[in-house]
Amino acid sequence: MSWLKTRLASFIFAFRGLKHLFASEAHAQIHLLAAVAVVVAAFATGVSTSEWLALVFAIVLVMAMEALNTALEALADALHPGHHPLVGKAKDVAAAAVLLCAFAAVIVACLVFLPHWL
Repeated sequence: MSWLKTRLASFIFAFRGLKHLFASEAHAQIHLLAAVAVVVAAFATGVSTSEWLALVFAIVLVMAMEALNTALEALADALHPGHHPLVGKAKDVAAAAVLLCAFAAVIVACLVFLPHWL
């Protein structure tokens, strides 16, 4: 039973992390809004199963990267609250990773939706 409680607790912690991510991070909220718009557009367009897979993968990739970026920023701020050039570099690179994934998600969305809409 202890094993089950530990597993359940890990899910509770993960959902608490999601709640924090979407309640307090403006960029995560923007990505969530974009994801909802993509899902609505996909239902309205009637995309195929493989197109759904590409869209879901792109959405999850951006959300996961945003979560990792948020976690890195929180950890960096806790370890070094004042300005430090290496901390700034780490934050910038993590933000760049989110940006790259977001750009890729836009490309996926264009590849999926444009053939249907044009």
